Amino acid sequence: MSDVSTGETPDQSPLGDRSVEGPFDESEANPVRPYIDLGGIKILPREGLNLRLEVEEQTKRIVAVGLDYADSTLQVQPFAAPRTAGLWEETREQIRGQVRQQGGRVEEREGPLGPELLAEVPVQAEGAGAGMRLARFVGVDGPRWFLRGVIGGAATSDVQAAAQVEDLFRSIVVVRGSAPMPPRDLIPLRMPATPGTP
Repeated sequence: MSDVSTGETPDQSPLGDRSVEGPFDESEANPVRPYIDLGGIKILPREGLNLRLEVEEQTKRIVAVGLDYADSTLQVQPFAAPRTAGLWEETREQIRGQVRQQGGRVEEREGPLGPELLAEVPVQAEGAGAGMRLARFVGVDGPRWFLRGVIGGAATSDVQAAAQVEDLFRSIVVVRGSAPMPPRDLIPLRMPATPGTP
């Protein structure tokens, strides 16, 4: 057995099982599952899941999908990525810089979804001093897309809640589409076509 390690790893997701375990590309998703179609991503409904669309005020554009589940929050955003390289490594650097600039603390660790950042982010509470909020930043590079997630609430510290939210993140389907898009552009999101979800 020869170990030819150069210290270089391809700038792709370490999840060798991504196409099997998720998050999925549209081409890998089960076509008969009852997904909620939000344009750039599809979400599998499940008991106790609440979905929120986060809208940019000036443009009225949907910029993120918020999922409340297992006493936790998961905010997800799908981005276009280059065909040859992933964006998660570079994105982690940017997040690290932003958190430190805000006076927070951040550490990188290996999680169930690959490298992730655990951050303590300062929050301004009404009529009180700044407190700290824990957040986990996760990301997965797929074929020509990158899915970023921010986990808050119980899943930052509770193992069982974390497993449930990680499973939710893995069940997401990214719909990149065939239209050319610059890397790092948000893949367009839209209101679900079917009103009311279980």
